[in-house]
Amino acid sequence: MASYWQKYRDFLFRREVVEDEPAVSDRKRAEAGQTLELEIAPDDPLMAYLLKMPGIVDVDELQLDSPALLALKKAGVKISVPLVSQGELIGLLNLGARRSEQEYSLDDRRLLSSLAAQAAPVLRVAQLARQQQAEARKRERIEHELRVARVIQQTLLPKELPSLPGWEIKVHWQPAQAVSGDFYDFVKFSDGRLGILIGDVTDKGVPAALVMATTRSVLRSAAERQDSPGAVLQQANDLLCPDIPANMYVTCLYGILDPSTGRLVVANAGHNLPYRCTPRGLIELRATGVPLGLMSDVTYEEKETTLFPGESLVFYSDGLVEAHNPQGEMFGFPRLRSLLDASPAGVALVDFLVTELERFTGAEWEQEDDVTLMAISYNGTPFAQGGANTDQVLAEFELKSQPGNERLAMEQVAGAVRSLNLSPDRLERLKTAVAEGTMNAMEHGNRYREELPVTIRVSVTDNHLLVQITDYGGDQPIPDQPEPDLEAKLHGLQSPRGWGLFLIKNMVDELRIKTEEQRHTLELIFRLEGA
Repeated sequence: MASYWQKYRDFLFRREVVEDEPAVSDRKRAEAGQTLELEIAPDDPLMAYLLKMPGIVDVDELQLDSPALLALKKAGVKISVPLVSQGELIGLLNLGARRSEQEYSLDDRRLLSSLAAQAAPVLRVAQLARQQQAEARKRERIEHELRVARVIQQTLLPKELPSLPGWEIKVHWQPAQAVSGDFYDFVKFSDGRLGILIGDVTDKGVPAALVMATTRSVLRSAAERQDSPGAVLQQANDLLCPDIPANMYVTCLYGILDPSTGRLVVANAGHNLPYRCTPRGLIELRATGVPLGLMSDVTYEEKETTLFPGESLVFYSDGLVEAHNPQGEMFGFPRLRSLLDASPAGVALVDFLVTELERFTGAEWEQEDDVTLMAISYNGTPFAQGGANTDQVLAEFELKSQPGNERLAMEQVAGAVRSLNLSPDRLERLKTAVAEGTMNAMEHGNRYREELPVTIRVSVTDNHLLVQITDYGGDQPIPDQPEPDLEAKLHGLQSPRGWGLFLIKNMVDELRIKTEEQRHTLELIFRLEGA
């Protein structure tokens, strides 16, 4: 047996060098002991035959309509031994005619069968090792390309944060993969105003990163041409809609801040509502609009607010509120609001929220989505006020639609107007009107749904005190109430309800009622001269 092994090993592994002959036929390669490159298609009849009959095959005697079999015969192969491992054909041991021109003997065939049985698992291991090496090279190439893509993407983000006297800005950007669909940006205007962008592309990875780069460029271009946040988002949406990939869109929030007055105007394309953090609580900036690229010919609502010393703005992406802990619980909006209520003042709340997120998700967290946090805080002195027509905001806050919160509204408004030195009578009239207006907004507007807040804004303009009370209960106008008749009410001839607006009208110098989109606003106006 050893002599046969030595003979066939010498035969199988010898190599004859053919010089001065650039093209060598398949038959000569086979005779020279060289490897025959042969690929058998999965639907080739030879494949099924070799798996079904794994023994030695006499090629000349086999009759199949097979391109692979034809190639074997053309190459001069006489016998072929399938190399099968775990039910899979992984190779063929092919032999041409013997040089002695004798037929292969029974001992030859036994040796070949033994050799095939030993070679099949070895060849399988070699194939797997080669495959792993190829996959490792491929992974290394992809990882290198992703590292380059991340560096390129980072160059698209601001290299440094804007520096504004009295203001602080901090950003945390944490991709879930090598590249991100989240982005943020700042646009500096010649008059000192600052454009603020934060966005989130659906999906993750390279597709989202490519859409992110395009969207950022479109938004910056629109910001240079349009002066209002709503117009910027509208133009960007019109440009993105025709070309954005199917099933992808971009949520985005764009605001313009005037650092000299604290005035901020924002428009929102389906992004998470930002928070204004004040000593009196959180205020959601409820500008609404559809995401960019979702549908064409849409407009975007704008929301205006004013920041005062010690207040902050917080912007964030879905990756924060939609993160899950090991038990499957979501971080969620209620948790975020609670943490913001308890967070440190200023931009330190960014590090605070990151720490709380890490504590919530745990050390083994597999990040599901990109996380972006931005905080803008004003730590300077109160803004100088202008002439008689200057709109000076004294307070702005939100309350949940819960019975009893009208008292909180009354107390906060009274505290906000303390510097106006209203007479006791005027102050009591103001408090009564605010309490009635807030209760009316919670009950009839929001119908005591806690998810719908009541927003209250207190300002002084043109020697008038203006208190605006807004609910989010629908787009139907508030119906005119008939003036209540006390005698009729006492005798049951008129509904006992309907005193609220009548009472408010008699408490204030002027009452205005506005209805726009999903909001009702009561405007309570008090003259300050001669109060």
